[in-house]
Amino acid sequence: MEKKYLHFTLRTLLSFLLVFLLHRSTEAQQICSMPGTTPPTIRENNAVGAVVTTITTEEGVTLTIASNPADSFGLNGNDLTAVKVLDYETKTSFTIDLFCKKGDQFLTLIVVVLIENENDNPPVFAESQYTLNVDELSPVGKSVGAIVATDADKDRLYYSLVPDTEGFRLQENSPNILVQHVLDYDAVTSVTLILSAQDTPTSTPPSFTATATIHVNIMDIDNRPPWFQPCTEIILDMSKICLSSGYTGTVNLTEQVVGALPLLPGPVHAIDGDKGLNVPIMYRFPTGSESDIFQINQNTGDITMSKAADIAGPLTLTVLALQTSNGDQFATTTVTIVVVKKSVNPPQFEKMEYEGFISADAGVDSMVLESKASNRPLKVQAKDTDYADGINPDVRYEVQGSTEFSITPQGFILMTKNVMPGTVSMNLHAIDSSNAESTTAALKVEVMPEGVLGAPGGYGPGDMAALGASLAVLLVISMVVIGLLVFRIQKGKTDWRKLSEANIFRSSLGKGPGELKDGVQYTNEGFQNDGDTSSVGSKGQEEMDGKRSIGNGVTSRAVEETLMKVSAPLYSNLLLDTSSLAGSDKADSEKEVKPILTKERRVEEGYKSVWFKEDIDPNAKEEVVIIPDNGEREGDDDDDDEEEEGFREEEEEYDNSSLQTPKVLFSDADMDDGRGVRFEDSEKEKIQTSDL
Repeated sequence: MEKKYLHFTLRTLLSFLLVFLLHRSTEAQQICSMPGTTPPTIRENNAVGAVVTTITTEEGVTLTIASNPADSFGLNGNDLTAVKVLDYETKTSFTIDLFCKKGDQFLTLIVVVLIENENDNPPVFAESQYTLNVDELSPVGKSVGAIVATDADKDRLYYSLVPDTEGFRLQENSPNILVQHVLDYDAVTSVTLILSAQDTPTSTPPSFTATATIHVNIMDIDNRPPWFQPCTEIILDMSKICLSSGYTGTVNLTEQVVGALPLLPGPVHAIDGDKGLNVPIMYRFPTGSESDIFQINQNTGDITMSKAADIAGPLTLTVLALQTSNGDQFATTTVTIVVVKKSVNPPQFEKMEYEGFISADAGVDSMVLESKASNRPLKVQAKDTDYADGINPDVRYEVQGSTEFSITPQGFILMTKNVMPGTVSMNLHAIDSSNAESTTAALKVEVMPEGVLGAPGGYGPGDMAALGASLAVLLVISMVVIGLLVFRIQKGKTDWRKLSEANIFRSSLGKGPGELKDGVQYTNEGFQNDGDTSSVGSKGQEEMDGKRSIGNGVTSRAVEETLMKVSAPLYSNLLLDTSSLAGSDKADSEKEVKPILTKERRVEEGYKSVWFKEDIDPNAKEEVVIIPDNGEREGDDDDDDEEEEGFREEEEEYDNSSLQTPKVLFSDADMDDGRGVRFEDSEKEKIQTSDL
């Protein structure tokens, strides 16, 4: 029972105590309080004594600080002040206990002070320099690395990369560095970049920036085969190749060279196409590459002979170069060994030093002259005593050390471009292409000012041009004179040829073609077998023997007698018609023309004969006209003076007479036998009758 009441008493006492405290607390809240409902704040880096907040109290209340962390705050009356410079990065908030007392009333007031952050700290990189590696030919967009900066103010950082044209860029809103384009180790092996971090998007203060240096190394990868040296590098798209023209060498026939063969442009040598890796190279001959005569050192590439070559001519070797660590990376080249017959003497220039001259205005492709006062071109020549005449057809020439001049295969020096006055020195190189033996001589060309070369004592270009023009004019005049002379000679020959052959006289008696006519048919059987097959009436000997009787019982004998009687008057009239032409021009040939009428064949030189071919009907009264045939005359250029004078007299006599053609007519007398003939001159009306 007593215990029960005791428990009741303790619980009742505690209840009264709580009520008392609550009552006293309610009374204390009324003696001091915080203004507002939010905690007071103060910016970091504050001034000492800056007011944090003001405590509201009743009259007669005293304030004291019960708890003050780091003694950072103090009271100035009812003002809570900061007695130290506060740093947000060190402590972001403080809790201060204030004790309020009024008489027997007291109250503990808890004040929480928040520190406001300011941008007072720059970004910071962990290191000032960084090194990154990336393989060449890496794909675009590949991440090389991310370099992150920190900021104690917890601000957002903005990054930039300088320069941004070296093959790298930043990922957007990130310090991650990416590949911008394909990288080539041979083009660039490393890049230095500057990475910046800024705590504001702009540079408006307050703004802080941090920088770091980044070295990016481009790493070479094994993507190229060996390259034979020397070679020419060529870029095709994103690939790079190196072209080698191969190697050449010369050996003598049936002679074995001891040691490594000397080659051009140098010994066989290859390097790794990936210079950054520089993998060792080994050399081999593929099968069937003249391995029975030549051998190659696997490590050095030197080529040696295992025996002498027994066939002249070029031998082509194929050399294989491959990486020792990767046989899939290999390359090939050719080595041409020319087997030649041994030469006893190499070619040698006639002089060790030549001197030439040329005018500055001579023009391109003009020849260099051998002296100032001569137009003779300079000719250089290399003699080879292995040849009887010293001329080796396999020697070729070239100019070394100058592009202004060149040399022809014959050894003449040509100017290839315009050169200013002065002296140009160069070397002349003569090479025996059959065995590669060569010799060298010096050449000094003096380029003379305009108008100096060629005088005095010589002829300049202007003189030669004037001479050429004069010769051309003389040549034209000569050709005209020769043409006129040829024309006159041809004309004279045509006139005289008309008198060189006899005319053929015939008359048709009215019967049909192919039949023998009545009357007398005059022929000249003595000329029927003449070799002149073009003459009308020519017959063979057999036809002459078979035709001894012609016409109405007229025999060949009668015809011969008739011709004998007719020939004299006929010839006299014929001479009148031809005398004028005889005196006009001198005979061209060496034979004199002596026209006659005869029945016999004359074998003497300078005679022509005329004969009648067909019968002439006396009743027909037809005229027999002598018509000159347009033939060349045949004469003798060596006629004596007496004969020339005779022709002149006949020509004068002919000029005084009328140029009428004499006519031959048949008279009515003695027509029974058909042998009456008369000649009539149309001008003088004279009739000559001959009783045949």
